[in-house]
Amino acid sequence: MASTDVAMDKGETTIIQFQSAEGEKAGPSLDIPLSSTPEQLTSLLNELLENDEPLPYAFFLSDSREEVTKSLKLAMKSVSVGKEKILSITFQPQSLFRVRSVTRCTSSLPGHEEAILTSAFSPDSKSLATGSGDTTVRCWNPESQLPDKTLRGHKQWVLAICFSPDALRLATASMDGSVRVWDPTLGEIIGKPLLGHKKWVTSLFWQPYHLSTKCTHLVSASKDNTLRIWNTAASTCYKVLAGHSAAVTCVRWSGENVIYSASQDRTIKVWDPQTGLVVRNISAHGHWINTMTLNTDYVLGCGAFPMLDEATGYIAKKLDAVVASRRYEDVKRKMVGGKERLITGSDDFTLIMWEDLANNLSKHAKPVTRMTGHQQLVNDVRYSPDGVYIASASFDKSVRLWDGASGKFLFTFRGHVGAVYRIVWSADARLLLSASKDSTCKVWEMRTRKLKSDLPGHSDEVYTVDWSIDGKRAVSAGKDKVVKIWHH
Repeated sequence: MASTDVAMDKGETTIIQFQSAEGEKAGPSLDIPLSSTPEQLTSLLNELLENDEPLPYAFFLSDSREEVTKSLKLAMKSVSVGKEKILSITFQPQSLFRVRSVTRCTSSLPGHEEAILTSAFSPDSKSLATGSGDTTVRCWNPESQLPDKTLRGHKQWVLAICFSPDALRLATASMDGSVRVWDPTLGEIIGKPLLGHKKWVTSLFWQPYHLSTKCTHLVSASKDNTLRIWNTAASTCYKVLAGHSAAVTCVRWSGENVIYSASQDRTIKVWDPQTGLVVRNISAHGHWINTMTLNTDYVLGCGAFPMLDEATGYIAKKLDAVVASRRYEDVKRKMVGGKERLITGSDDFTLIMWEDLANNLSKHAKPVTRMTGHQQLVNDVRYSPDGVYIASASFDKSVRLWDGASGKFLFTFRGHVGAVYRIVWSADARLLLSASKDSTCKVWEMRTRKLKSDLPGHSDEVYTVDWSIDGKRAVSAGKDKVVKIWHH
């Protein structure tokens, strides 16, 4: 801390009370200097909690959710908090293992003959897949950064790809209306193509691993207004979910064992996958809904594999069902309120936060908050892995940062000179990667709220990005037909 700050604030103190995200108090209330920095608060909290090893924390003023980034005084100033009452400060543990920012392109991989529309790392970070307008899906080895397999079979553009939670299967969806499931190691289709949708398929999501370790059930969303649940082991349609009156744009199979779908009919529907019936129908947006995110997305995305390990980084070892279920409940419990939250983003320029939609079905669904500020449609929204932040990307060329608990606006990342199409978090929640129409990717740092790395290199619009769960690599691809792998 700068000595000028100490001198300036000498004698100015406030009484604080630390509390966890679940609202549990940590230690007694303390009288501390207003000049206290996050580093000093961290030392103090480690002492109070009697941690054997010092752990890193982020701090927020509990009432306003204003983050303490430089000093308590500055955080209090920005929200005019009175010094006379006890100031409640919420602490949030941060990952010990830091993901290093990707800064350089280590491979530019040609192969696709048309624009690349979608990309994904497998949950074990050992495979990478890209889907293209050339009707193929290509698998790449992230380690050697060489082409692995080319999956041929779709007749039109490949719009969505999704690895199964155990990383043994890759589901792909196309404008031809079909869904195919592949063995990415062998490069061969498993069973028969999954046919039934009358128009193109927009989104895919596997049943979460903690609900079934068999990893056989998959849900697809389509422009034909329906969703379908597939039994991929038998190559059959298990349920048709009909009820939307326009194209279904995105789908999530929740860890609470319901399916969320969002549509151009401006509604969100909650489905029971056992019966195929709608259990909740929500109208809130004024235009098409384009995107959604759950505060549990990260743990669901890790599938059968560990999250970023607190001490050592990443070790790809498979979990059993009991451990996976316990991990899911533990992650959810640590979220604000201990409940699942869903954010939807729309062409009406807004985002809406929802809480616990899978439960309390008798009650009318009320939004926690509506998040306004974008000047054009919202393309993508992502909860950070720790649930502390929400990031959204828009055609207005900005990335906005929101508080994960309250939905309060925190910051606008500006720098792109074209629409921002996609965003993805690093596994430690400290960095955010964005892809834009302006042909660049950018890495933004949460602590400083500044641009960390500028990643030029593409010769045209960048449509898709992903960051591996082990934190080692990111991928970007788009209109120039080239897959770029980025490294620190």
